[in-house]
Amino acid sequence: MEQRAAVFDVDGTLVDTNHLHVVTWWEAFRQAGHTVPMHAVHRAVGLGSSDLIAHLLGEERDREQDAQLNAAHKALYGQYFDRLPALPGAGELLRRLHRDGWTVVLATSASGPELGALRRAIDADDAIKATASSDDVQEGKPAPEPVEHALELAGVPAERAVFVGDTVWDMRAGAKAGVRCLGVLCGGIPRADLTEAGAEAVYADPADLLARLGETPLG
Repeated sequence: MEQRAAVFDVDGTLVDTNHLHVVTWWEAFRQAGHTVPMHAVHRAVGLGSSDLIAHLLGEERDREQDAQLNAAHKALYGQYFDRLPALPGAGELLRRLHRDGWTVVLATSASGPELGALRRAIDADDAIKATASSDDVQEGKPAPEPVEHALELAGVPAERAVFVGDTVWDMRAGAKAGVRCLGVLCGGIPRADLTEAGAEAVYADPADLLARLGETPLG
């Protein structure tokens, strides 16, 4: 059988962290004197830190403040590292795909201790072949580079890969990389938005995807 790759976003897809990111980014902005609505932060989650700040504050912002904002978010979010909750079925889905012969790779903007905390939450290291983190690429999602790097790590061409994510940034990155994209609703983004951005099918969460695996490109 030809090798196949199942590439997964992590935040909001495998681990229930999107709203923790919303609150901690909101607080980081508040501490720096910015009023940013939480719903706007939520729509930006999934972008890398620099892109998220630029998306929310605009290109005319004081860029010298970016590092301070990023550090504040990291410190606030880091308080949750020991109790990040995996989404239902996350670890089971990755282990099932691994058993079925898929090469499982993570593609995430997280790195360092944050990535370690996310992997501990998923608790399926035995099934994960590699991780493409923000440290490995020049441009984050919605650029295709994170997904393309994940495919390089898997040694699999785009036509034999499936990408699973929860944001429009994920779907756009996967579509640009030429892979089939599946969306999940557990990150809080509406089904129509995911479909419009490139998802060919949308599921509730990893458990729903696992239960319906036979009717998906991962079956």
